[in-house]
Amino acid sequence: MVDMRGISVEFPGVKALSEVDFRLFPGEVHALMGENGAGKSTLIKALTGVYRTSAGTIRLNGRPVAFTGPGQAQQAGVSTVYQEVNLCSNLTVAENILLGREPRRFGAIDGRATRAAAAKLLDRIGLDIDPASQLGSHPIAVQQLVAIARALAVQARVLVLDEPTSSLDSDEVAELFRILRVLREEGVAILFVSHFIDQVYEIADRMTVLRNGRLVGEHLTRELDRLDLVSAMLGRELSTLEEVQRRTSHHAPGTEPVLQARGLGRAGAIAPFDLDIHAGEVVGLAGLLGSGRTELARLLFGADRPDTGTLTIGGKPARARGPRSMISHGVAFCSEDRKGEGVIADLSVRDNLVLAMQAARGWARPVPRRLAEDLVAEYIEKLDIRPADPGAVIGNLSGGNQQKVLLARWLVTRPRLLILDEPTRGIDVGAKAQIQKVVADLAAEGMAVVFISAELEEVVRVSDRVVVLRDRRKVAELAGHDVSVSDVMSAIAAQSGPVAAVAS
Repeated sequence: MVDMRGISVEFPGVKALSEVDFRLFPGEVHALMGENGAGKSTLIKALTGVYRTSAGTIRLNGRPVAFTGPGQAQQAGVSTVYQEVNLCSNLTVAENILLGREPRRFGAIDGRATRAAAAKLLDRIGLDIDPASQLGSHPIAVQQLVAIARALAVQARVLVLDEPTSSLDSDEVAELFRILRVLREEGVAILFVSHFIDQVYEIADRMTVLRNGRLVGEHLTRELDRLDLVSAMLGRELSTLEEVQRRTSHHAPGTEPVLQARGLGRAGAIAPFDLDIHAGEVVGLAGLLGSGRTELARLLFGADRPDTGTLTIGGKPARARGPRSMISHGVAFCSEDRKGEGVIADLSVRDNLVLAMQAARGWARPVPRRLAEDLVAEYIEKLDIRPADPGAVIGNLSGGNQQKVLLARWLVTRPRLLILDEPTRGIDVGAKAQIQKVVADLAAEGMAVVFISAELEEVVRVSDRVVVLRDRRKVAELAGHDVSVSDVMSAIAAQSGPVAAVAS
């Protein structure tokens, strides 16, 4: 149905795709796999006409095509349902499904005929809801299914699903997969993008793996071992994985945890988990993109509120009512979204650095200027922030130096627990090494640290224990000096089952 050959897509200074081949057959679910930045979304946008290709050919049902936009692709039978539902929540289900194609009577929209046509499409996918109900009254899972019904309304022969299960729970995923199997039996070609390995192995007939904008391989799902899939996505063979010397833990056995979570979880974000974090240790969170690392961290910091479980800090019950309450308990959090949730680009290094301390004190008690100046000077020197100018606008600093300012912002609050979500992503090697050393030094001084990174070697290098996540669930906890990247990859790739605790 779809045959893409030698597809290349270029942006100024960046080659997003390089000579990628992709095939999609009628009556199959084909998973497109790869880490963030692998080129999955770019390939989809090349197919649907969002991006122009700089090289290669695209054939749809044997005929050459070169779509100029998604509307043209949809008219040709290629429909895309994105992770974020792009429908109108204030309209009815029927109006959303037939929007722009409503049956008319005497020049006006025929509401009865619209609802009847929508009901047939809903019945086709086995979704039992009232077509006259308002879309916004239904949960996200149902809205996703309505978006699929809308795609079928244009007689889609190719259905592209970009992370359709990211906001769904297990029951909702099962319902979606039931519908996909129905469509597969009808001969619809389905392109399925997901970071959830278990789901891919449950629903996909074949998979194509991309890495760094290049094709790694196309495989029948039943013939590709999970461990080989993870190796292909990460670009490392088990035989050549670097073994990293682990650092010495400064945690004293038998001491009370700084933080203890029991059955902590949030529906649609991460399954309930148990976790102990002690003073003087670094706990690494490892897993593929979408595994639940950030979701776990946000629950610990109170950025998201848990639905289940309890949290104890310093031996006393604590309620994660929000970031302010967790800051008062001595918990600090550096978000992975440096630009969106970290730096305030138009303010100075000084203003950014003292922000968390000011929040902890409350706006009625400004940080004394002399104290602020002393702290800023101390941490500019300690973390080697460049330029060493407190008045410099932080937006003009390099990514690595911005990250150091954010780290300093939390260190001035003297936290008991520091949560670092991707603190070294997008920064140069020198700055990365400095931040890793700071983490080790903080643990040596008795601070508890949670360290998140997509780079497994980095997690193993800096951590005393590694908590492994997959499909938004804690699946293993690895400890000991002999834990390797291979062990972490094996835990990521393992079949679903009870949480494994391994001590080497």
